[in-house]
Amino acid sequence: MMELENLVLAYNLQFFAKDGPGGEKTEPATSKKLDDVRKEGQVAKSKELISAVSLLALFVLIKVYIGIVGEKLLKVFQDFYNTFDKIISSSATGLPMNLSLEAVKQMLISIVLIAAPFLIVAVIIAFLLNVLQQKWMVTAKPLQPKASKISPLSGFKRIFSVKQLVELLKAIAMMAVIGIVAYQTIKDKLPLILTFYNIPLYTAIAAVGNILVDMGIRVSAVFLIIGFADLIFQRHKFKTDNMMTKQEVKDEFKNSEGDPQVKGQVKRRMMEISRRRMMEALPEADVVITNPTHFAVALKYEPNSGKAPVVIAKGADYLAFQIKDKAKEYHIEIVENKPLARILYHNVDIGMEIPPELYQVVAEILARVLQPGKQKTMLL
Repeated sequence: MMELENLVLAYNLQFFAKDGPGGEKTEPATSKKLDDVRKEGQVAKSKELISAVSLLALFVLIKVYIGIVGEKLLKVFQDFYNTFDKIISSSATGLPMNLSLEAVKQMLISIVLIAAPFLIVAVIIAFLLNVLQQKWMVTAKPLQPKASKISPLSGFKRIFSVKQLVELLKAIAMMAVIGIVAYQTIKDKLPLILTFYNIPLYTAIAAVGNILVDMGIRVSAVFLIIGFADLIFQRHKFKTDNMMTKQEVKDEFKNSEGDPQVKGQVKRRMMEISRRRMMEALPEADVVITNPTHFAVALKYEPNSGKAPVVIAKGADYLAFQIKDKAKEYHIEIVENKPLARILYHNVDIGMEIPPELYQVVAEILARVLQPGKQKTMLL
């Protein structure tokens, strides 16, 4: 029993963390992470929403301009048959192949020109919806070949993934919607359909066209609702899939901003260099103004320069003690003036001249401390 009580098991707590050694993904994706995944072609957008809006716009345009489009198509076919009739009538040896192909070509061009505005509108709507759902970015990375794209194992995983299951459920839902809407539309129009045998052909064709367009608008409207729901789901999934662990956020910060420890070492090194240069320049000072325990500021005055006295060194607490100790070593006068020391320390940086409002008090101090052999004409 004693052996069991003294038994200590060594284990790594990271093995109990969710999502591996990095820990649980609890942090939202950083802007850099989002930019990286967008460059890979991964964005939160709904293809169903784009298709629904495009189809809805297309069917609405057809419904509005069906009369004009129908007249233009009838004219195209009439011109085509009239052209063929002329070709056959003017040829005694049969149907010339070159003239026949030319007539077919002209008919196809006319049909494309009639349909072009509708196709252009659909393309513009699809483009705008893509831009509105996500910021515009052109990237070729999704087109680059990857081993995972041709790997049978990766393909098998994609086929049976949660994403594919969701896509399958959406496809089944859409087929069900189409079936229900088609059934309801035909049921509503059944009295009209039963009269087709007793109405002219063109009237029946127009009625069938109206029925199909109405059905398309209803289906597109339902798809629009599904598309908005899918967009909300895609954005939530995108946000969840790209969440980061605390360690990933720290690593990204280190990579982008630099290791905080290294930056701290560099900053300390720069401060040491600056402090050493300041202490090397201290022997040139004419006077050191002290608090006397908290602050020490060394001033240098060169009368022939036409400048006011300059702060060449300053420090607080321990550094102030070092400045005073160095001043004693080089026999530099130390003057205690608490308000002046505090103002100089907090408001004048090293290498800067003292402000004009301090000229009088500093001039009086310099006049007192300068020795007769070191007398300077003050330009204050």
